[in-house]
Amino acid sequence: MVKPSRSYRVFQGVNGVVLTFVVLVTLYPFVNIIARSFSGERQIRAGEVTLWPKGFNLTTYKIVFQDSMFWRNYGNTVLYTVAGTVVAMVLTTCYAYVLSKRHLRGRTALVGVAVFTMLFTGGLIPNYVLVTSLGLKNSVWAIALPNAISVFNLLVMKAFFESLPTELEEAAQIDGLSTYGILLRIVLPLSKAVVATMVLFYSVSFWNSWFSAFLYMDSSDLMPVTVYLRNLIAGATGGGNAGAGTEQLSQVGANIQAVTIVLTALPILAVYPFVQRYFVSGVMLGAVKG
Repeated sequence: MVKPSRSYRVFQGVNGVVLTFVVLVTLYPFVNIIARSFSGERQIRAGEVTLWPKGFNLTTYKIVFQDSMFWRNYGNTVLYTVAGTVVAMVLTTCYAYVLSKRHLRGRTALVGVAVFTMLFTGGLIPNYVLVTSLGLKNSVWAIALPNAISVFNLLVMKAFFESLPTELEEAAQIDGLSTYGILLRIVLPLSKAVVATMVLFYSVSFWNSWFSAFLYMDSSDLMPVTVYLRNLIAGATGGGNAGAGTEQLSQVGANIQAVTIVLTALPILAVYPFVQRYFVSGVMLGAVKG
């Protein structure tokens, strides 16, 4: 085994120090937000909370968790995220796979149509009129369909599919697989990294989305949890919250933003470690022998 040179050891040490500093700087805001969400009003307003909760308090969490509307809206968010992500992944994958075929007639026009929609949109009012005229209001499709394809994600998947060896698909065709069979049995198993990345991107987008529901949903029972928490923030900071006393209202107003950030970010943070492993895996390593 070759012993590392002195300069290389110095590089490793400096690199470790720099990366450790970056990790600490990145983690500090998250830890601070969590600490603020469990801290008391006086300590928060005095700026005493840093990395550890002070004046431990669960008032805001109790008010939120005891509200049945919170759980109803949370379920709506899960439904909208799952349905929207499934629709988006099916459409984006099929579109990207088609665009990755260089022999496809009209391929340039199809790419141009996609890029055009990324640069120009119809506007808020035409979109609202379209969704309303199609009868999609007050349904999950009002959120899933208008945001089904992200052109950025589409182009990323297209570039990835183009990088796959054509020999694999040619061999599958010789074995008698159809186009859909090649996509499902050859291409997608080799594309776990990009598929997992796109699932994460779409899931985060739908999970954090609130304006579409605010625009197309007429009943509070259909709203996602992001709208519920937005209204809770507005009520706490505006001085009105039915059922809460003056002391409770003051506590809620002090750490409601921290609580909402924790409640909305926690599911994504819980899922991310299971998706992140695909980002660094060499899924094509050894797939084709030279």
